[in-house]
Amino acid sequence: MGCGRVGSGLAIDLEAAGHSVSVIDQTREAFRRLGADFKGNTIAGVGFDRDTLLEAGIERADAFAAVSNGDNSNILAARVARETYGIQNVVARIYDPARAEIYQRLGIPTVATVLWTTDQIIRRLAPDGARTEWRDASGVVSLAEVHLHHGWFGQPAHSIQENTNARLAFITRLGEGMIPNHNTVLQEGDLVHVMVMDSELANVQAALAKSPEEA
Repeated sequence: MGCGRVGSGLAIDLEAAGHSVSVIDQTREAFRRLGADFKGNTIAGVGFDRDTLLEAGIERADAFAAVSNGDNSNILAARVARETYGIQNVVARIYDPARAEIYQRLGIPTVATVLWTTDQIIRRLAPDGARTEWRDASGVVSLAEVHLHHGWFGQPAHSIQENTNARLAFITRLGEGMIPNHNTVLQEGDLVHVMVMDSELANVQAALAKSPEEA
């Protein structure tokens, strides 16, 4: 929902990654930002209106991003997508970082525009797997952002090191980086970055995609 600079960029990037995309905006002229090569659906309407969402294919959707220029509209649309249609990968862009933190604590994944980038939004919509952020000159050691199974939330951060061959480097929480200490507890919405031998990355990714007990 929303076909401004962020919304159009997301739609183009997601389509390029092989996803089927529907874009909702109240103004048809906004769809010009998508360019002539965009093959997805474009729906003119209010993004939290159920008829509009149904026309966009909400019942078949795997993810929903509310990135219009209105905080209230984004939160409302995100809640409808999650609570009415059961979509798990939902994110709402919020201009006010203080409000974003409140909604995050209520379980609505949010992105404060001044803090996060388009790439981080995509990580919320298509979270599976790991993304290498840096690799040493020899190609042996990698810094990677990894996706956690929900069972890790509420666990001590150091449990990642105790259960895998990775070292926890830092956590991005509510758009801000933090170095975890022995008392840090993993929370829903955390983006976790680990240092790992490149040869072990796939194994670490597989372990963290399971619950701690399974890992």
